[in-house]
Amino acid sequence: SFPGGRRDPADGDAVATALRETREELGVAVAPASVWGQLRTLPDRGPGEHGMTVAPVVANLGPLEALTLNPNPDEVEEVFTLPLAHLLRQENQGYTHFRTASGYGYTLPVFLNGPHKVWGLTAIVTELTLELLLPGRY
Repeated sequence: SFPGGRRDPADGDAVATALRETREELGVAVAPASVWGQLRTLPDRGPGEHGMTVAPVVANLGPLEALTLNPNPDEVEEVFTLPLAHLLRQENQGYTHFRTASGYGYTLPVFLNGPHKVWGLTAIVTELTLELLLPGRY
């Protein structure tokens, strides 16, 4: 999943929350000038999160080689990245079908990468970002 968490009272807005959470979880200080914008808010229907919304913020962190990540072990188990070229290959794209106990069914995107599978809300945000960055290619 992407860095994230609840807004603190000291956070001015969703962008401030995203920058703080990225610093706390990955040890990366993102300058406000690096923020490209915010995607539409999404409902978080994960376990225990009913009624919450997620406000994805997109920023340019620069070349990965130039980043020094210092993940917080209390919040981050593992860090991995996927190149855009990998995400755009059809063999790495798929969909997962879900059905609720009440019979309601829905389909969500999934991105495959060896032992890692990007799914759920993370895949939705990834898909929205690809549609924004690469219209016509994704």
